[in-house]
Amino acid sequence: MHEFYSDTQTRPTSAMRQAALDAPLGDERHDADPPTLELCERVADMLGMEAALFLPSGTMCNEIAIAVHTRPGDEVICTRESHIIFAESGGPAALSGVMMCPVDGERGMLTPQNILDHTRPPSAHAPRSRLLVAEQTANLAGGAVWPVGQLNRVASTAKAAGLATHLDGARILNAQVATGIAAADYARDFDSAWIAFTKGLGCPVGAVLAGSTDFIQEAWLLKRRWGGAMRQTGVLTAMCLYALDHHVERLAEDHALAKRIGAHLSELPVIADVQPVDTNIVMATLAGEAPDARATASHLRTQGATVTVVGKRKIRIVTHLDVGPRDADALLNAFESLC
Repeated sequence: MHEFYSDTQTRPTSAMRQAALDAPLGDERHDADPPTLELCERVADMLGMEAALFLPSGTMCNEIAIAVHTRPGDEVICTRESHIIFAESGGPAALSGVMMCPVDGERGMLTPQNILDHTRPPSAHAPRSRLLVAEQTANLAGGAVWPVGQLNRVASTAKAAGLATHLDGARILNAQVATGIAAADYARDFDSAWIAFTKGLGCPVGAVLAGSTDFIQEAWLLKRRWGGAMRQTGVLTAMCLYALDHHVERLAEDHALAKRIGAHLSELPVIADVQPVDTNIVMATLAGEAPDARATASHLRTQGATVTVVGKRKIRIVTHLDVGPRDADALLNAFESLC
């Protein structure tokens, strides 16, 4: 199969697996696992934070951050298409007891005025506006990259209004490679942020959540409570270290391939619209005469290519370490067969 379903479909390379085999190991719960300590230190530095911890998934990063920053009954401001709304199984409500304030943003991004308009004044009758969550890159907006100035203004506006700030940085390194702007600059005005290793970086497990020393101490408590604490995590974090050293700059190849796919799709009569392609995600809307998204995805699968269904008439295509130009040709040929 030509797997364009998600960049989570990557598999560790042989060299990455060898790094795991060669890693010195210890117990992460006792700060005794060398690769894990090194990874957390490097990611904290990359994001401009004081400390960090390794977690099994990005969803756990988001859910722990929400739980640390809020109290039950608080309200979280985010875009309507945020990962914490559409892909975390109701975690904010189930785990933290918080309400969501979804805002319709332009290409998955908010403005300072959005924050001012949706931050509630203190009241005994309303939830407390407590947390802003932003997403860099914006997944369902086609991997759109927030301009650094806009992201910083939104975060600083939220903090001035008394909100905590959290950055879902699952693909923040895609933004860094696309723009040349360091991840720390994007995370500058956020209280917490994280990086995923299971997407374009090619690792099988893991994400790293960063914040202040006090924040990470609270996060560790929830990591243990929710079953995320492990032992010899060096077999995983050694692969993450390998990815930082060898797989970051190559994200540019994914971006170029995504742009090529987006440009070709925009010329097909079965495609009504392709969102601007900033990084490695292509979001395409099917034309009225084309099959719906599920039927289209089913047809593409019969041709050996996978994509993500997003709503009734949108599909998402994601490039990554394990697909190249030949895979793109196969995908595009499958689309052309719809015509």
